[in-house]
Amino acid sequence: MSGLSDDLTDFSGAIMRGKEPSARINASYANYSAGIAIEVYRNNYIGNLHDALAGAYPVIEQLVGKDFFRLLTRQFIAQHPSRSGNLHRYGEQMADFVAVFGPAQGLPYLSDVAALEWACHQAYFADDAATLDIVRLGQISPEQYPDLILHTHPACHVVRSAYPVASIWHAHQPGGGADFHIDLDSGASIALVSRKDDVVWVSELTEADAAWLQNIQAGIPLGDAAIATLAIYPDFALQAALSGLLAQDILTGFSLRTLP
Repeated sequence: MSGLSDDLTDFSGAIMRGKEPSARINASYANYSAGIAIEVYRNNYIGNLHDALAGAYPVIEQLVGKDFFRLLTRQFIAQHPSRSGNLHRYGEQMADFVAVFGPAQGLPYLSDVAALEWACHQAYFADDAATLDIVRLGQISPEQYPDLILHTHPACHVVRSAYPVASIWHAHQPGGGADFHIDLDSGASIALVSRKDDVVWVSELTEADAAWLQNIQAGIPLGDAAIATLAIYPDFALQAALSGLLAQDILTGFSLRTLP
């Protein structure tokens, strides 16, 4: 069994990392050499990972063009081989990779766009979850509201950026209107990624709403989360924030804090 394991390790190394094929590989092919056969496997491997990355990062591909994207993905694949049989999990490190990828340094916002696209990719493939049961919530007495611990959908992600990444993302969606005149110096943005009716949505949050949502996702009870947010952002509107999450099906349930 160890011999088979060694053979598979050698074979994967030849395909994924360009290592010399093992001497144990049968090279007696009638029509082509073992090297050519491995090159066919290698091209298929790289092509499949490229397609997976193109599916996860369509905005990045639009921003840099197909040729540049192909260069970028080849370098990424060389440094980050696939470690899962599920290609939907491949590409998580793209934002960090783009941040230090030399040819992309003229596009400083590109890394944050990659982070937003990966959040969208995760949102699309996140597990389903029921929406908040308003009837059950209505059975909670108002005195218990501060002790509510709200649960959020696994598709919910918050992405912070020094650039208007949400606007960039929207401009590159089908039917986005092709408004590419985006002021990159317009300031920081906070993108909220969610999923409703199997469609991924990207909206923007204020600093106050983002701080409050971060507390909620950390499991902090509603009352404490509101107090902490209001201490920093006196204009925070709790009712509006709750309504926004309900409208996007981000709230999935609740529990009550257990008091000692």
